[in-house]
Amino acid sequence: MDYPLVIGELLKTGLRANPYQRISDAGGAELTYAQFGARVHRLGSALARLGLGEGAVVAVMDYDSHRYLECFFAIPMLGATLHTVNVRLSPEQVLYTITHAQDDAILVHEDFLPLLLPLLPRITRPVHLILLSDKPATPPQGFAGAYEALLAAGDPAFVFPTFPETTRATLFYTTGTTGDPKGVTYSHRQLVLHTLGVIACFAPIPGRGGIKADDVYMPLTPLFHVHGWGFPLIATMLGMRQVYPGRYEPQKLLHLIATHGVTFSHCVPAVLGMVLGAAGSEAVNLAGWKVIIGGSALPEGLARAALMRGIDIHAGYGMSETCPVLTIADMAATQGTEDTTFIRIATGKPIPLVDLRVVDPDMNDLPHDGIATGEVVARAPWLTDGYSHNPIGTADLWRGGWLHTGDVGNISPDGTLRITDRLKDVIKSGGEWISSLELESLISAVAGVAEVAVVGVPDPVWGERPVVLVVAQHDVGKAVQAAVQSAIAAGRLSKWAAPDRVLRVAAIPKTSVGKIDKKAIRARLAQA
Repeated sequence: MDYPLVIGELLKTGLRANPYQRISDAGGAELTYAQFGARVHRLGSALARLGLGEGAVVAVMDYDSHRYLECFFAIPMLGATLHTVNVRLSPEQVLYTITHAQDDAILVHEDFLPLLLPLLPRITRPVHLILLSDKPATPPQGFAGAYEALLAAGDPAFVFPTFPETTRATLFYTTGTTGDPKGVTYSHRQLVLHTLGVIACFAPIPGRGGIKADDVYMPLTPLFHVHGWGFPLIATMLGMRQVYPGRYEPQKLLHLIATHGVTFSHCVPAVLGMVLGAAGSEAVNLAGWKVIIGGSALPEGLARAALMRGIDIHAGYGMSETCPVLTIADMAATQGTEDTTFIRIATGKPIPLVDLRVVDPDMNDLPHDGIATGEVVARAPWLTDGYSHNPIGTADLWRGGWLHTGDVGNISPDGTLRITDRLKDVIKSGGEWISSLELESLISAVAGVAEVAVVGVPDPVWGERPVVLVVAQHDVGKAVQAAVQSAIAAGRLSKWAAPDRVLRVAAIPKTSVGKIDKKAIRARLAQA
């Protein structure tokens, strides 16, 4: 029997498991899974009537909402490609991604019309436009209609077509340090296997750890970023209670957590720091909230601050090109009462079906001794096949038959991976490699430090020297230097790691997905 692994099967499983479970969003929507399933079929019907079927590319520009989740299913279930547009990119980059993706339709929230409308005269390809809104709204001239009106006219019994599991399901764009954004694609098969792999990692964790079907899920990673790290598909397959937060406003997020009893989320460190530092945060009981941190290393200071609030926090690791999950900190080993911070902030152990190596420049394996450091390369059945219309970038990504992460790390005897830096961010000083991530984690635990970033700046004598940027309410320079010197004396850091400067700043530059933008930091320091 030919039983293709397609996204529609994930939806069917969730509908069977819990048809009366609810999906909510910050716009006031309250849907049962049965109602949600009917809306997915209505959306498929509406898009099909516009001629959008197998091979079409449908873009979405929206906040995290029940509409976005409907698009996660309906668009790929048509055999079309869901293009999740990063609305935080510059207008020129958004135009590039729309043009490069060859979008046939764009579903756009009214808040992003000022971004999209000026670009339309420069989009030469015919494109259907559909307006998204949390309230009744009249679409601008030239639009095919409003989302809710199109769904109201759609068929809840619409039958989706069948197609091979290798059909492309999603497309999004990742930005690097140079060049145009690169298109990353995934097939139905890859997304289904990623869903099953993550569930196989999280489900066996004892007690309330991991993911359970009775958890209440709220993403704090934008759905345009690597499919919300794949967790919306996981939550739907498990029939979990889901809450979608719209715009990420700290007080609103705290209100949603408290109102809906959210128990599982994921985000980059900056978002969790924003929530913990928000006015009124102390009044909200966050005990029992499970949070996976990815996108950037989990700093020790942030982990301890979260643990003080009762948050069950763990690091995860992956990248846009890996769908994204590769590793998760050992959640089974953190269920005790002793201090487990060191385990929680580790990059973690590979989830099922992931094969990781740490290699030298000649692709020779380095020993798993927790010391030998090299580039992390990976294989798994859900890694992207390559960059869309970019054979040179694809060949470089997959050189030697392994996906090159661009990250430097080591593997301990128990199989735990610890990322020590990005290849492009490692600081080379006096012939020694200095881990900016290790310095950042250490400094994050200094009292008064809210955020920290460490970069290398050119030095005529030593090649590079580390410079520290901190966000703090008072001068913490002496305390930071003391903490580093203490770590050097204890043998945790080499003497070369002592920073030349500690600069107090109002804010640390971030990328469009909330990561520390070290390219921008280095550029500003060079200008200064």
